[in-house]
Amino acid sequence: MREMLADSCKEVGEDGTEHCFEYIILVDEMEVSGGLFCESYGVRVVREDGESAEVRNLTVRVERIDELVELLRRNAVSPVTLRDVVEDWL
Repeated sequence: MREMLADSCKEVGEDGTEHCFEYIILVDEMEVSGGLFCESYGVRVVREDGESAEVRNLTVRVERIDELVELLRRNAVSPVTLRDVVEDWL
């Protein structure tokens, strides 16, 4: 598996605390048939304190994972809410 830092953002919470999030694209290989492999993409969100969450093998299309990362960044999605956002996105 490879990882690529795609983006990051800072967000001020309701309590006035600033949070920083990094959005990382995960690149895996998955077997499609008969020994043929293709790249699949997932995402990890990491908060500045080290808390993280990831969802792997979401798509094989680069454009789709780029769209998801932009959605996550634009909405300052945290590790806690990542899975819910991904489920809605799918």
